[in-house]
Amino acid sequence: MGWSRQLKITVTIALLLVFMPFAQLTAMANSKTLIPMGQSIGIHMDLTGIFITNDVSIGDDKWLMAGDLIEQVDSKEIKTLADLEKILSLTQEKTHHDLDVIRNGNESNLSVDKESIKRLIPFLKDRTEGTGTLTYVDPHKKTYGALGHQIIDSALKSPPSFNKGAIFLSEINQIKKSVPGVPGYKISSIVDDEDFLGTIKTNGIYGIFGTWNNTYTEVLAKPLEIMQSTEVVAGDAQIYTTVKGKKVEKFDIQISEVDNEQFQFVLTDPKLLEFTGGILQGMSGSPVIQNGKFAGAVTHMFVDDPTKGAGLYLQTMIQGEK
Repeated sequence: MGWSRQLKITVTIALLLVFMPFAQLTAMANSKTLIPMGQSIGIHMDLTGIFITNDVSIGDDKWLMAGDLIEQVDSKEIKTLADLEKILSLTQEKTHHDLDVIRNGNESNLSVDKESIKRLIPFLKDRTEGTGTLTYVDPHKKTYGALGHQIIDSALKSPPSFNKGAIFLSEINQIKKSVPGVPGYKISSIVDDEDFLGTIKTNGIYGIFGTWNNTYTEVLAKPLEIMQSTEVVAGDAQIYTTVKGKKVEKFDIQISEVDNEQFQFVLTDPKLLEFTGGILQGMSGSPVIQNGKFAGAVTHMFVDDPTKGAGLYLQTMIQGEK
């Protein structure tokens, strides 16, 4: 399960430098520097309730629609699938159940028979999950930023309403290469779902942001100065990303075009092109470094030519924390 993104995602890879203690990096950092990361992350967001993922008939020309929120069952409030399962297990003798449903802000009550409830269950969700790339850590404020764009739930077709969320270190198990017209993707798994890297506070247009977990001490490099958008120029640059296991690597790119909103680039690293075919889904958020400064993050790819992508200025991205 995952989500569709407003922008097709892109790729970066960075040579893992010497690990430094997080406390040491905190002392080195200031308000104008951030630590570039590049780790692949798994993302979990617990939704504010149980949502319908597809249009489903519940009999007598009645339908539940994708995006509907089930607020109560038999006058009992439900927040999770476990709540629903508990109610149904305790009322097995009932032939019908009353559902309070919210659609586009309007509430309605529906009587649904037991068989329709059974058909409905596979089309319910209380969590959004996906993958992406960690962009930066601010050791001074103990915060992070990732993705460089907003999460859009593929079933709900909107930014998910969530109660809480977390990011986890993930490991790349396999790569499906990109080809013109068909974006490739990473196949990954969370290393330890009991050990989160950070909590999710904001899912905004510039990415996801939240509190960093200081127990995670392995970082890519020392803090780098934030490059102003007016300093980014056409020319050589690098991206940091993960395409094998947990290893962050550095790959060469060529920034080809710069404007007020974003910059465009071309992947030039032969090793990366051979291995991935171009930018991959799951690489959004990969840090972009130019002239020793932290310039931005990869956000999307050009589907017809996966060697080309675009990025968001870091100066713009960090506004999402506010």
